[in-house]
Amino acid sequence: MELQFEGDDLRSVLNRLRRAQGQISGVIKMIEEGRDCEDVVTQLAAASRALDRAGFAIIATGLQQCLTDVDRRDADGETTQQLKARLEKLFLSLA
Repeated sequence: MELQFEGDDLRSVLNRLRRAQGQISGVIKMIEEGRDCEDVVTQLAAASRALDRAGFAIIATGLQQCLTDVDRRDADGETTQQLKARLEKLFLSLA
C-alpha cells in the first residue's frame, strides 16, 4: 500500500517528525552536557510521543486510503482479512 499525503496531512506529519528530530537532538546535547537525568527522560518522553503521533497519523491516513480505494486493493489481490491483519500489525507496532 502506497501512502499519498496531501496538503495539511503532509504538513502535519512532517511537523511532528521535525519536532521529534529537534527533541532527539536536544536529548543528545543534554546527555553530552551531563544534564539532570529527570530532564533528559522528560525530553526523551516528549520525542517519543511526537514519533507516536506521527506514526498514528500515517496509519490513519493509510486506513482512510484503504477504505476509500477498495478497487485498487482488489486489483492488488489483497483480501479484507489480509488488509485487516496488516493494519492490526501496524497499530500494534506503535503500542
